[in-house]
Amino acid sequence: MRKSIVLLLFVICTTLSAQIPVDTVAFVPMSWNQARRQTKYEWFITKQAKAVADSIVKYQLPTGGWVKNQDWGLNPDSVYISQCMETGIGGTIDNGATYHEMEFLAKMYYYTNLIAYRIAFLNGLEYLLTMQYENGGWPQFYPARGPDHYSSHITFNDNAMINVMKFLLDISRNVEPYDMLWLKPEQREICKKAYDRGVECILNCQIIVDGQPTVWCQQHDEHTLKPAQARAYELPSFCAAGETVTIVDLLLSLPNPTERINLAIDGAIRWLENHKIEGKAIERFINEDGQPDIRLVDRKGAPALWARFYDLVNGEPLFCGRDGIPRKHIEDIEYERRTGYSWFGTQPQHLIDLYKEWSARVLNQYILIDDEK
Repeated sequence: MRKSIVLLLFVICTTLSAQIPVDTVAFVPMSWNQARRQTKYEWFITKQAKAVADSIVKYQLPTGGWVKNQDWGLNPDSVYISQCMETGIGGTIDNGATYHEMEFLAKMYYYTNLIAYRIAFLNGLEYLLTMQYENGGWPQFYPARGPDHYSSHITFNDNAMINVMKFLLDISRNVEPYDMLWLKPEQREICKKAYDRGVECILNCQIIVDGQPTVWCQQHDEHTLKPAQARAYELPSFCAAGETVTIVDLLLSLPNPTERINLAIDGAIRWLENHKIEGKAIERFINEDGQPDIRLVDRKGAPALWARFYDLVNGEPLFCGRDGIPRKHIEDIEYERRTGYSWFGTQPQHLIDLYKEWSARVLNQYILIDDEK
């Protein structure tokens, strides 16, 4: 009998040990960018994964957010982060900060069940919900980096607000890995309401010209919702080859769009169609100083281009250097800004193609509704 019990225990222990992965990988520090690209379960139980996650938890700000542009795996700037912890300023959603850290922590908790990761995630979630304005917008930094600083503006720039909205929508839908965080239904509903308020803010920020909806600026004043300036070379303007594309792409994804959403999409697409640049292309060349440079040249049959910015008065392409002076031609701004910023793009064409499919689908829905009546 004793032999049978011993044999049974041996089989159970052998089976359990076979199911519990053992981290046999030698510890080699991994960068944050590398860590974010990992997808396999086996990696999330390694020492490398834990080192990155523990660094994220260690440097979470008291507000619940994180600072941007840090390598949590190799070399976070502990001095700068300590200053942010002392001042309470530095938490942001710019450049993917905060929601990328939260996404990683959710995966770590999903695979390890270490409570510290769940707590840090929930503190981050509270931060994202707290920083949302009553009007539904999100600022770039919270708290703002100073009185009258552009970081308080509603920030579509670099898709900051849109990415936060998508993140909250995934949480509200309880998709993997957020389903393992054991959020209460009311917590997920709060995330969904924050998303819905974000959509309402987007509609309220759309620039209206002569009663017609057009596109959006990179940032909008948090009080008036009007186009607002950020950095010296980012003036209040119509933004075409950039943030407007991501905004309309989100609106196109909404199920059962309202008439107002339909009008917002139609207006933006119409404006983009009317402001495309045809027969031109960006040419890269070596200038007389021996430096790689760019210029706009004539090129028959080239794909349609859009400028990133158009002035609010005439709707003409707008270019600006660090002096803050608007100019009509990219060649008229300094070399550093001319080559160090994305002034043109073709992205709206993809949006226009999506719109054709979307409009046909929406029209069919209306026809079906009429038939049912």
